Amino acid sequence: MPAADLQLDVRTEPPARRHQLIFETYTGLGAGEGFVLINDHDPKPLYYQFEAENAGEFTWDYQEQGPEVWRVRIGKTAA
Repeated sequence: MPAADLQLDVRTEPPARRHQLIFETYTGLGAGEGFVLINDHDPKPLYYQFEAENAGEFTWDYQEQGPEVWRVRIGKTAA
């Protein structure tokens, strides 16, 4: 049985550091693994950045969509 996804809560991080943490976490994933991003706003601009840099290599699944907390499972597709 796979381990539960890592929870990456960036709500207390300075905005300038958030994307760096998210991409570092994504880079550390193995094929088929994922993590749950917890944020205080809709991370839709981040989706577009993932699409530009990792098209076809990631999954993006909203688990909660505000109004105060957003949870998105971001995964790395299997090779």
